[in-house]
Amino acid sequence: MREFVWDQLLSVEVEEIDADHRRLIDLFNLLARAVSERREPAYVAALLEELIVSTEAHFRHEERLMIGHGYLERDAHAAEHRELIDAVRAMQKTFLASGRGLEQKGLDYLEHWLTEHILVADMRLGTFLAGVL
Repeated sequence: MREFVWDQLLSVEVEEIDADHRRLIDLFNLLARAVSERREPAYVAALLEELIVSTEAHFRHEERLMIGHGYLERDAHAAEHRELIDAVRAMQKTFLASGRGLEQKGLDYLEHWLTEHILVADMRLGTFLAGVL
């Protein structure tokens, strides 16, 4: 298993958002490690739930900043947030119902989505916030 590493390329230049992103990446790596080590399903389920809850909190944090500073792309950005949470909750439901391990394709989806969202939508938000903070 390779680690998903946060580096300066993923920085949106807003420390409070970068700190959230580092935490999410740490949780993702714990989850990926647990899956690759074929840890107990209850442990994987607990990590997945923690990652989802932490992601929801992070999204509320970003949305508060967007509202507070009049970010014009707020609705589209928030729609991406809802799309991810809906997809991850569906993945979680399938995982819990199956009684099997979380599949690698689910982890690949999460990593791809998180990276793409940070590099595109969050970078635009970071650029905007840097001009108003």
